[in-house]
Amino acid sequence: MEPRASVTSFKDISVRRWSLRSSCSLPYGSFANSLASLTPDAEEKPAISPKRAYVTMVVLCYINLLNYMERYTIAGVLKDIQTFFHINDSTAGLLQTVFICSFLLLAPLFGYLGDRYNRKYIMIGGLSVWLLTATASSFVNKSQFWLLALLRGLVGTGEASYSTVAPTIISDLFTGGKRSIMICIFYIFIPVGSGLGYITGQGFASLTGDWHWALRITPIMGAVGLILMIILCPNPPRGAAETHGEGVTEQSSYLEDVKYLLKNKSYVWSSLGVTALAFLTGALAFWLPIFLSRARDNQKLSDKLSDSSDSYIFGAVTVATGILGGALGTTLSRLFRDKVPNADPLICAVGMLGSVPCLFITIFLASASIPGTYVFIFLGELLLSLNWAVLADILLYVVIPTRRATAEALQITVGHLLGDAGSPYLIGVVSDAIYSGNTEKFDSLKYSLLLCPVVGIVGGVFFFITAIYIAEDRKAVQQLLGEEPQPPQHPAPEPSVELSNRGNV
Repeated sequence: MEPRASVTSFKDISVRRWSLRSSCSLPYGSFANSLASLTPDAEEKPAISPKRAYVTMVVLCYINLLNYMERYTIAGVLKDIQTFFHINDSTAGLLQTVFICSFLLLAPLFGYLGDRYNRKYIMIGGLSVWLLTATASSFVNKSQFWLLALLRGLVGTGEASYSTVAPTIISDLFTGGKRSIMICIFYIFIPVGSGLGYITGQGFASLTGDWHWALRITPIMGAVGLILMIILCPNPPRGAAETHGEGVTEQSSYLEDVKYLLKNKSYVWSSLGVTALAFLTGALAFWLPIFLSRARDNQKLSDKLSDSSDSYIFGAVTVATGILGGALGTTLSRLFRDKVPNADPLICAVGMLGSVPCLFITIFLASASIPGTYVFIFLGELLLSLNWAVLADILLYVVIPTRRATAEALQITVGHLLGDAGSPYLIGVVSDAIYSGNTEKFDSLKYSLLLCPVVGIVGGVFFFITAIYIAEDRKAVQQLLGEEPQPPQHPAPEPSVELSNRGNV
C-alpha cells in the first residue's frame, strides 16, 4: 500500500487517514509527533528493531535527564555564585535569562533543520557544543562574570538542538499507545533532572568546597551520553512508525501554517496559558532555594541546619511533585475527557488557580516556619505539575498533524520569551528595587515573589477561555482526519494541504 499526498482545500476532504508522504517530516517537540490520542493502536511493522528502539529510548532519556540537571545546577549553587562574583539579585537572574533566551530563539531553527537533515548528526553537534561550553563555564574567575553569562547562553544553544529533535526520534520508533507511554517516560525526566540539578550541584559544591565543580559533573556524565548516542542511536526515516519505514515527503508553506494556528482559538489561548505557567515555574525554580536560605537567616536558623539543605530538599520536592503531578494529571484527563469534552483545560485551570493560595502561604509562612513552607511548596508544585502532560496532549489534538511542528515551535518561542526567559530576571529587578538599607534582602525577595501568584491567576483565566473553544476545535480536527463519519456542524479551518491515503486506519 503506497501512501500519497496532494494539495487542495480541506473543505473538500473526505478521508479516513492523513497522508504520510511529506518532505518536511512530522513535527518536533513535546508530544508533537504522537498520533496516539487521535488514532487507534495499530500494529505497524517497525523501521527499527524493537530491541534497538528500546536501547535508543534509554539513551535519549538519559541525555534528557542531564539536560535538565544542567539547566538547574546554577540555581542549586546560586548563593555561592553571588558571593563569588559579588552580584545582586537582578544580575544573578540574568544567568537564567541568557540561557533561556538562546534556547528559545534557536529552538525553531533546530526544528526546521531537524525536519530536513540528519537528526542524529544535529543532536551530536548540539551536544558537543553543550559539553564544551558547560565545561568552559566551570573555569571562569572572579573578574569574568560576563564570560560565565556568555557561556551559559552557548549551553542553551546546544540544549536547543536536543530538546527540539529528540522527541521526533521517539515518535518514529513507536506507534499508538506504546508511543504515548514512551513519550510520557521521556518527559518524566524533566522534573527528575531538574530536581537532581539542585541536589548534585549543591552536593558537589559542598563535597569539593568549590562551586565550580557543580558545573563539571553534568559535562562528565554528558560525555558518556554522547558516546552512547554515536554508537547506539539510529536516525529512523521521518514518519517511519506510521509508514512501515517508508517515511514522509511534503507540507504547506510556513505562512499558511501560521495563519491556521492564529485562527485556532484553543491553540492560542492554551499557548498563553503555557506562557503563564512557564513564567511561574521558571521564577520559582530559580529563586525559591535562595529565598528559603534567606528565610533561615531571617529566623537565625543557619546554625541549626546547613543552608545547602534547601537545595537538597527543594530538589527532592521537585522530583516527587513532577512525577506525581504528571501521572495524576494524565489519569484525571483519561477519566474525564470522554465524559467532559473540555476536561483537559479545566484540569489545567484548576491546577493553576489551586496553586495560587499555596504560593501566597509559602511566601508569607517562610518567615515563621520552614517545615510548614515546604508543605505548601509541595502542594503548589504538585498542582502546577498536573498541567504539563495534559498541555502537550491539547496541542496534539487541536492541531492537524502536518502543522504540529510549527505549533510546537511557536509555543516554545512565545512561552519562553514571555515566560521563564524573563521571570527570573524580573523577580531579581523588583527585589533590588524594593531593597534598601532599611529593608532585609529576605523581605525584598519575598515581596517580589508575589508576582508569581498574580501570574497564576491570569494563567488560570487563559485555560478557562481555552475550555470554551476546545471541544469544537478538537472535533474539527477529528472530522478533517475522517474519524467522525457525520458531516461537520461548524465551518472547519481552511488550511491548504489535503492529506489522503488509499488505506483505512
